[in-house]
Amino acid sequence: MENIFKDMDNESVIFSDKSFLDHKFLPEHLPHRDEQIRSIAKYWSEILKNKSPSDVTVYGKTGTGKTVAIKFARQQLLEYTKDKDFLLRIEYIRCTDYNTEYQVIVRLCQQLGLDVPWRGWTKAEVLNSFRSLFNNKFQRKIILIVILDEIDILLQKNGDSILYTLTRIENVSVLSISNYIDFKRFITPRVMSSLRDKEVVFPPYNAQQLEDILTERAKMSFKINVDSEVIKLCAALAAKDEGDARYALDLLRTAGEIADENGSLSVIEENIRQAKERIEHNITADIILTLPAQQQRVLESILHLTNLNEEITSGKLYEEYKKISNGDYLTYRRVFDIINQLELLGIISTNKISRGRGKGITNLISLQCDTILLEDNLFSL
Repeated sequence: MENIFKDMDNESVIFSDKSFLDHKFLPEHLPHRDEQIRSIAKYWSEILKNKSPSDVTVYGKTGTGKTVAIKFARQQLLEYTKDKDFLLRIEYIRCTDYNTEYQVIVRLCQQLGLDVPWRGWTKAEVLNSFRSLFNNKFQRKIILIVILDEIDILLQKNGDSILYTLTRIENVSVLSISNYIDFKRFITPRVMSSLRDKEVVFPPYNAQQLEDILTERAKMSFKINVDSEVIKLCAALAAKDEGDARYALDLLRTAGEIADENGSLSVIEENIRQAKERIEHNITADIILTLPAQQQRVLESILHLTNLNEEITSGKLYEEYKKISNGDYLTYRRVFDIINQLELLGIISTNKISRGRGKGITNLISLQCDTILLEDNLFSL
């Protein structure tokens, strides 16, 4: 048998380097984010006077350039202060990966060169080791900025003790990144009084701004010249999706991959539409695969009733859900909460209809994703 990788070793006629279309790529210039970067730089500039800077909170929806702008500012500050008489460390923590105070402090110790194990130590031992770093390890004064990306996840799961700990250590500042402007509801007044943060808001990109970003990245990524109408369509679709630059970059990259797969020498508007379908399909599949077991059972019940062409009321759904749960089922109220959660995810929709005088209002439920996609992912678990 001929080696299966032989046909995959051909050089792309479309791409020169796809990495420039990755949202993690840090460009030398960030279009339409100068104001936000300068705000962060202004708050961090206290470091230039050998002082610990203010805490900063950055808000903005997914794909508005928050993380890449902060990493850009971090890179610039580290470069500018490398010869100063103090030691500056700016450590990045993604709270989806480290979502308890213990995990964050252990990770910070490790990033700063202290060998702290993930298990076996008490929380007090870990905290004492972290604090000791500012007294013993470094010969020069150390200023530490801790970037907590998606901090709302950590606060929801573990409370605000991490902020209380960090804001009470001299020469430590916190930059928090959140997708939700109301995330501070998880912070107690005691911690809010010590945080005293400055705020920077990242608004969604509009279609023209996304077009500028895509045009710049396309020149770096493609061997071919991507038609301006293709870029405009890509930007317009992403602008409708709350101005998400990540989505715009994913669309353009996936469209190029589709053109490559087809052996085409150009990217056309139809490739953008095909890319949109492929991305949405993959996102829905990922959501289904990661749903908790009870939510999957509710979804399986909706799928079964849909395949029977049944009118799906919440009452009928609950009876079907109990049948497939083999005695391990939730209350009706809890299942109704799950219905609302699935609707927020865009997998189902609900529609209130009146049955007529004296018969009240009924909630009808329907699927908003392809039944084959749902079957493939629910029953492959």
